[in-house]
Amino acid sequence: MHENKYLTIYHDLISRIRRGEWKAYDKLPSEHELAARYETSRETIRKALHLLSEHGYIQKMKGKGSIVLDVGKYDFPVSGLVSFKELAQTMKQPVRTIVHELAIIKPDRELRQHLRASSKDEVWKVVRVREIGGERIILDKDFFLKKHVPLLTKEICEDSIYEYLETKLHLPISFAKKEISVDEATDEDRRYLDLHGDDRVVVVKNYVYLSNAALFQYTESRHRLDKFRFVDFARRK
Repeated sequence: MHENKYLTIYHDLISRIRRGEWKAYDKLPSEHELAARYETSRETIRKALHLLSEHGYIQKMKGKGSIVLDVGKYDFPVSGLVSFKELAQTMKQPVRTIVHELAIIKPDRELRQHLRASSKDEVWKVVRVREIGGERIILDKDFFLKKHVPLLTKEICEDSIYEYLETKLHLPISFAKKEISVDEATDEDRRYLDLHGDDRVVVVKNYVYLSNAALFQYTESRHRLDKFRFVDFARRK
């Protein structure tokens, strides 16, 4: 139990930072003060602070102690294939999905290229806004080949399309290819998102495949630049 005390302290400090007990650029209490507060050794506190620094919550500055960094961002996994509903379950703030468009369309030339579709194919177009903590943060534009997804409803789109595809249609969603860029905000971005004057958005293009390597979905996910960090995990072999 004693070995894991620094992890308990680490998670408690994260909770306090996220609740706003210490804001960005505030100085954390000293190691001595934290050791007294948590009734532990300074070595245990150092381990907890090291983890906070490694995960981007604080910056340890010589002679100044530990400075809290801006954590008003949300982690969005780059390499994972995770639905927004699954991500929302890890967030502390209220979330909401707003469906602005749900329609079957004939793909234009650009969309046919993205989906490797023919002019005879029909495509579901789903436009949704993700609201987090009362702010419209993400604009998701999803396109599904109708031959793989014969039916969608507004209720499904408001909840979780992936949950429906996997549990009801039993589609074997397998892997995705992603492209990430920072683009100029469009009129559509300004209409749907709370950009607060920002003129750029982070764009994640997602090409999603089934287990038989069939491409069935193309998504353009447009994120407010100041609210998201894209995270991955890498290990040097």
